[in-house]
Parts: sequence; structure tokens; C-alpha cells
Amino acid sequence: MTPLRYTGLRVAIVGLGPSGAYAAAHLLSNAELDVRVDAFERLPTPWGLVRAGVAPDHPNIKSVTRVYENTADHPHFTYFGNVHLGRDLSREDLLARYHAVIYAVGTPGDRPLGIAGEHLPGSVSASSLVAWYNGHPDHRDDAFNLRCRRAVVIGNGNVAVDVARMLTLSPADLARTDMADHAVAALSASRIEEVVVVGRRGPEQAAFTHPELRELGQLAGVEIDVDPAEVVVPPAHRELAPGKITQRNLALLQQYAARPRPDRSRRIALRFLLSPTRIIGEDRVQAVELVRNRLARDDAGSLRAEPTSERAALAAGLIVRAIGYRGEPIPGLPYDERRGIIANTDGRILSASGGPGREYVVGWAKRGPSGVIGTNKKCALQTVRALLQDMVAGRLSVPIHREPAIEPLLRSRGAQPVALAGWRTLDLFEQARGRAAKRPRAKLTRVGDMLGVIEAQRRLSA
Repeated sequence: MTPLRYTGLRVAIVGLGPSGAYAAAHLLSNAELDVRVDAFERLPTPWGLVRAGVAPDHPNIKSVTRVYENTADHPHFTYFGNVHLGRDLSREDLLARYHAVIYAVGTPGDRPLGIAGEHLPGSVSASSLVAWYNGHPDHRDDAFNLRCRRAVVIGNGNVAVDVARMLTLSPADLARTDMADHAVAALSASRIEEVVVVGRRGPEQAAFTHPELRELGQLAGVEIDVDPAEVVVPPAHRELAPGKITQRNLALLQQYAARPRPDRSRRIALRFLLSPTRIIGEDRVQAVELVRNRLARDDAGSLRAEPTSERAALAAGLIVRAIGYRGEPIPGLPYDERRGIIANTDGRILSASGGPGREYVVGWAKRGPSGVIGTNKKCALQTVRALLQDMVAGRLSVPIHREPAIEPLLRSRGAQPVALAGWRTLDLFEQARGRAAKRPRAKLTRVGDMLGVIEAQRRLSA
């Protein structure tokens, strides 16, 4: 049993995406622990990348929020939406009011290509494009060149495949999703006919999952173009690609390469062993220069992509880099610059003295942008176990304030925190808007509009 001196444990979670929700669930499901969890989310809306990152045409994946809602209903859980760490609250505020703080802040930044021309208009990150079509308020007013004939996506993971699919969905298919209204309108009027997805290594090293790859071949009116020569794995490399997923992906790519190419209005071309060397253009993107790679073994026996002398320019008006995400430093916390994460050991954030403190991290901010949504459950469990081990060992000092008293503190600073009831009001409002348009949901994409709906309902209920 948990020692009585830990009755009344208070834990703050910063960020309520999947990893934060799983951390809360692990804490609150511990029958031997008397714990209260306060979760702080920068936006009025919770669930992070499930709302703002999962592809709009994948509603089944988004159904995981039902599990998170059950956690939010726990009597010892409190939600504070529209609360920005660093603006409305500081680290010091949290450490003075809670025994422990868990950061579930994700990796909102993107990895640059590091090539000339990357900052030309028309060269964008996948993170911004995905956030734009999913209705994230930070990217609501972003603009993308959708009037060109060809777009090039750099990367060979699921995000790259998602972007290619969104850029080629028909207007009818777009209108059936919960994609933000502004994005549905813009993409429905898009002139993009071809999306070229470029990977620097071979098909056996591509990171997309089999369902994502298979889904491309099922898109109505979209041709899938694969060069047969690029999906033949040399005998010397085959033993390095023994996994079932890899073998299934290779077989599917070879099927795409062999099947007839119908004359369709849109096309997705999957290209391998190519790397961008520079983006060409004067005042906007006009083309990307690509170098042909070859695979060679390094000293450890792994296959590495090495450039050859073969180069070619590919005309394009939109370049989307989808080569990974990076976390952003939080003042006062150690940051791993190389990996782009909060420096930690098994979820423990080291203190300034080098020993364990009372701060922890979960999700992509802990391990980097890897895995699927469910991966965060195991990741969060590891961190929560570390926190509880520190609790039992007496390493969690008692906070200065006997009670958090967060609501009056936030109000005194002019913040407008959104409680769980406010989120539920907004959730029902968006679903009702969606039903009127025969869609799963019609999102609000401006924080002011969200707060307006919540306030209007509060006045009606008063």
C-alpha cells in the first residue's frame, strides 16, 4: 500500500494530448494512490495531435478520445484549457503548488532540410500544412501554393503519405471529413495534379506503415506511380530487410509498379534513393534539385544513402518537408539539442544539480517523434512508475502552497481558463455543425470563436 504520508498527492500535467491523457489515466487508475491531477492545455481544446495531427479521413483513429474522456470524468481530474505555460503560469508556479509536474508538450517544431532555397515562399513544413488543414488556431491563416501543377513531399513516413493523400483527395471525399472548412474550400479548388513523394533511401527503409501505403492504392481517381527499377532490392541488401511489414510494403510497391497506369486526373509518384540538394527559384519555389543516391554499408554493417554524381531538377510550385519533428526548449529545463527533446532518463528530468527533481516528461517530448498513438500509453506508464518510485523514496518535496488555488490565480492574471464543461460545450457545438453538413464535425479554428461559444452557453445556463 502507498504510505499514508503521500495521501493527497498533487500532480500537474502540462499538455493534454495522448501522452498527457495516458499519464493522467495511469495515475488516477492506481487504487492505492490518493492523487489529484490538474491538466493544463494551451488551447481551449484537448487531445493534441488526435485533433490537430491525425488525418481528417481517419475517423477511426480519432475514436481513441472516448478513452481520454473517461479519464477526464474522474472526480480527481481537473482540466484547465486555454492556459499557456510561460504566459499565464510559470514553472515556478507549478512547482510551488504540486508535488510533481509532468510535461506532455510534444515536438511542435520541424526538422529543416538544411539546403539552399529552403526558405523561399512555397517551401513549407508538413507540420504547418497538417495543422492548417486540421484547423489548428496557430496555423488557421497560413497560406500554401495550391495553384501549381506539381507538389513534392520530402520524406518517406506516414506524415508524407498523409500529406500526399490530402493533396489529391477529391472535393467529395474532402467534404466527408472533419477537415477545417477553410482547408476543404482551398483544397477543393486546388490545381495540383501530381504529388511526388521523395525518399533518400530505398523502399526497404521507408518508414510508412502498411495500411497507409495500401490506402494510397484505394484513392478514387488517383494513379499510383512507382518506378519498377526503384523497388528491386539487390540480393546483398535483402537480409537487412527481413521484417514482415517491410516485406509486405515491398510486395505492395512492386504491385503498384507492375499494374497498368490508367489515365486519371491526379497522380501520386513514390520515388526512392533521391535527396534534395537545393530548392530553385528567385522569389518563390520553382523546382527542386535532386541527387540520385546509392546504398552502401557503413562500418556497423548498416545501409547508408550516399550521393552519386547524377542530379536532376524537378519542377514544382510546392515543396513540403516531412522529415521529422523537433521539440522546443522550455526555459529552465535541460534540452537535448541533438535529439530535439527534453533531456531525461526514463522520463525523469534531471535537476540543475544533476540529480532527479520533481519534473517528468512523456510522449514525443521524451523520446522523439516515433510510434503511433498507442505507443504513448507504454511511454506514459514508464514515466508514472518513475514518479511513484520517487514518491516512495521521499524525493517529492511538499509544495509551498497547501492548495493549488489555480482558478483565482489565473483570473488575477487576466487568463480565461476553459473548464471541462466548456470543452464539452464546444465539442457538442462542433458536432452539431458537422451533422448539419453531413460531416463528423465542423471545427472552430479561432480561439476567440471557441471562447464565444462557451461563454454564450454559460449565459444561457446561468
